[in-house]
Amino acid sequence: MPSNILVTGAAGYIGSVLVRQLLAAGHRVRGFDALFFGGDGLIGVFGHPRFEFQRGDLRETADVGAALDGVDAVVHLAAIVGDPACASEPDKAREINGAATDHLVDRCLTAPNVTRFVFASTCSNYGRAEAGAFVDEDSPLNPVSLYAELKVAVEQRLMQLPDPDRLTATALRFATVHGLSPRPRFDLTVNEFVREVTLGRKLQIFGEQFWRPYCHVEDLASACALVLDSPVGKVDRRVFGVGDTDENYQKQMLAEAILQQIPDADIEYVKKDEDPRDYRVRFDRIGDELGFAITKRVADGIREIHAALAAGIFSDPDAASYRNIA
Repeated sequence: MPSNILVTGAAGYIGSVLVRQLLAAGHRVRGFDALFFGGDGLIGVFGHPRFEFQRGDLRETADVGAALDGVDAVVHLAAIVGDPACASEPDKAREINGAATDHLVDRCLTAPNVTRFVFASTCSNYGRAEAGAFVDEDSPLNPVSLYAELKVAVEQRLMQLPDPDRLTATALRFATVHGLSPRPRFDLTVNEFVREVTLGRKLQIFGEQFWRPYCHVEDLASACALVLDSPVGKVDRRVFGVGDTDENYQKQMLAEAILQQIPDADIEYVKKDEDPRDYRVRFDRIGDELGFAITKRVADGIREIHAALAAGIFSDPDAASYRNIA
């Protein structure tokens, strides 16, 4: 694995977990973040001797140049994340997820030390699959949101980069994330559902029949580290879904899993016949080719979120700082 690693979006939900994993493995890490949602997620590592932080904006050329100075690899997590956030700020999303990411790739291609680039993409790229069908990395993409359109565009560029000996590029299509992180989020399906019922509220679920794959934040982060540590020939110009085939759930199945741990949960289903995203994903490739395996399942995410909320760890679980959109 490269020894000096840049993590963009380091203070974020996944980034703050990945930084800790890389430091624990003995690497030097430079965290880069604009701190749109604050930097609390990095408080626990700020004094670490192998960690340095650079506050910066991907849209600023000088910031990007400084971030890349002396690093061997880049894990690019920084983005306007999610369909709602991109729909709310489309111009900002195009600037950061599109133009600024393209510029970052350009700079990596000419940076003297950077040899690896890992890009955080999304299973939202699949859009809406045929009823009951599974999709995988070889399936046609059907982005139905600005967020997914921008992710698909970057993926396609990375797979077509010139000079394969110059920069090893890998795209990771993340499943829908859940679980505890140093930068918590309660605008994610599993986390939000558990927050509502733990606080004694009625949980309304819209479109309980629609499918999504789910993966714990620690496992998504560890997939990034795994790719950095994998032989170039296995990961260069490759796309990997990150998740577990058994962790595809309909929303009603999530509700049933919650009821197993919180039997008095008040849950109501609201009929919704149309959803632009409905897909089940097979994740065989990353397991078969890289040896990836998840360590936590949805039931584990439910358990830890419920325990933290019940213990009063969050003084205001509804705070704006715990979501990516107002």
